[in-house]
Amino acid sequence: MSLVSYNLEDHIATITLNRPEAGNAINGALRRELNAAWDRFRDEEDAWVGILTANGDVYCAGVDLKDGEGAVGTFGGTFWEKPTINSFESGMELFKPTIAAVHGPCVGYGLTGVLFCDFVIASTEATFSYREVLLGMPTIVGAIRLPQRVRWAHAMELLLTGQPISAERALEIGLVWKLVEPQDLQAEARKWAQTLTAAAPLAQRATKEVAWRSANMGWIESVRFGETMRRVVGATQDLAEGFRAWREKRKPDWQGR
Repeated sequence: MSLVSYNLEDHIATITLNRPEAGNAINGALRRELNAAWDRFRDEEDAWVGILTANGDVYCAGVDLKDGEGAVGTFGGTFWEKPTINSFESGMELFKPTIAAVHGPCVGYGLTGVLFCDFVIASTEATFSYREVLLGMPTIVGAIRLPQRVRWAHAMELLLTGQPISAERALEIGLVWKLVEPQDLQAEARKWAQTLTAAAPLAQRATKEVAWRSANMGWIESVRFGETMRRVVGATQDLAEGFRAWREKRKPDWQGR
């Protein structure tokens, strides 16, 4: 049985953690399948929007401590996989829109992956935590990413205590974008993904890349980079189609080219 399922329909790729009997804890096999799924989403031309979700009552219990291949770094004197930036949760360059649909506890490694998504939709039964400090370990990628998403003290609340916060608290501090009832979670994520596919995919990716890269640029460099991206997208078939559709008062037929 696959530990990560990948389903592509109507330009929406749904990536689902599928190890519910272990709380979707990340072991080496699941980690490899998850990385492969994100690589596929990045490279598949027909995949425009991604949804990251999980089967079962636990979204992700974090790293499987019985399997060192599931984590990055060292623990208890055991060497684990070398740090990387080519996996989704560690910061691969991916400019397609992404949505996390979270139900139940979302811990450690799972939360780090969620933080890389553009939109976090959570059920009212979701909780969020980084428990590493309770095991004597530092949180690394989460410590880099979380203060970029929420205010400093809110980030430190999660990172330095190891204690979970509720879905309502996560919404209050801006970690969660939208809160829904558990039975509505998947439908809400799908509905939002469909909304995103109404826009030109290449224009979306260029816009997201400008937003991402310009965070570390000066103003002049940001504008110059943005204008370069405008010229790149200006040469696409989708831009011509967008203007044709506007003139003809119809819905555009985007091709992603």
